[in-house]
Amino acid sequence: MNILIGCEESQTICLAFRKKGHNAFSCDTQPCSGGHPEFHIQMDLLQVIKLKWTKFQTQDGTWHTIDHWDMLIAHPPCTYLTVTGNKWFTEQPARKSGALVGRAREEAREESIQFFLTLARANIRKICLENPVGIMSTVWRKSDQIIQPFQFGHPEPKKTCLWLKNLPPLLPTQIVEPEYHISKSGKRLAKWYYMPSPSPERQKMRSVTFQGVADAMANQWNF
Repeated sequence: MNILIGCEESQTICLAFRKKGHNAFSCDTQPCSGGHPEFHIQMDLLQVIKLKWTKFQTQDGTWHTIDHWDMLIAHPPCTYLTVTGNKWFTEQPARKSGALVGRAREEAREESIQFFLTLARANIRKICLENPVGIMSTVWRKSDQIIQPFQFGHPEPKKTCLWLKNLPPLLPTQIVEPEYHISKSGKRLAKWYYMPSPSPERQKMRSVTFQGVADAMANQWNF
């Protein structure tokens, strides 16, 4: 199958499908960190999807041409879609330089919603969209399933929604006990999520798909 993995610079899912023999490519505006630029399209995901004849150049400079995509798995940016950021939609001082609050954040959320819906309505037969619990279950429809990494061999709890088109729900492969970190204030956080200071690397780490989930997708959606 020709598989497009959108908004993925880590290449975790891309490489899992590659191991199964599929023609999979990751796509992101950022260069890949997965070590395989020959499988990475560094351009806007919507531009790739909207190409009539899909001709694109991978990060290593090689040109590719395919006539269609059989499957799209995408991770639309969740910054303005997740429920955890709802408190910043009221007018108030920004918590950090460059952060959006109030009306500006509402406009950014609307752009994120439209991006998500454009992906959902893409002319691709099989689609999986992934996001944390957020507004899309209200403004569009409820997700088809909610998964946790600890269902796929990782002790980290991270509730993730999947919206599926012509794909079956993922079946758990290895259920393990979830692990938590208790902060000084008594708040319970996932250990993988707890890092004292914000940084680009922390944000990137939190967005990477867990290997067990990627393997489950490649094994169970290996049509």
